[in-house]
Amino acid sequence: MPAVTFDTNIFISRPRVALPDSFYMSVVVLQELVVGAEDEAEVKTLNTARREYEKAGRLLVPNGEDWWLAGKVINSLQRGLKSKRGGLTPKILAEEKYRITNDVLIARTAKRAGVTVVTDNTKDFEMIQRFCSVRLMSGTEYFNS
Repeated sequence: MPAVTFDTNIFISRPRVALPDSFYMSVVVLQELVVGAEDEAEVKTLNTARREYEKAGRLLVPNGEDWWLAGKVINSLQRGLKSKRGGLTPKILAEEKYRITNDVLIARTAKRAGVTVVTDNTKDFEMIQRFCSVRLMSGTEYFNS
């Protein structure tokens, strides 16, 4: 089984998902989960997970280059530029850039670490993939294999 990271929607749609030994946690996903935490106990659990993955060297944290390249990817999507992987890209609306920023950061850090992103949001990640060659797998494909 390849090393994987899960998009936030995987944790939301499958709250008791078993994490494989080859799992990498994204700090971006942790941030999104903390935002939606229902109580302080859940926040503490997420913080414990953050520390454990950081200690194990399996916490995906955007660095300066990831932020820079995320900006370039979003700019390309916003302008509908040509990609090396598939010609012209449909333009995203300016307000969509805020929604997609976290997904681009998840993709960039996963690519840098060589891990596959498992997501139920394949539409956005396939757009991102045109400018950031991250490996993707749908949640359905991952959990039914």
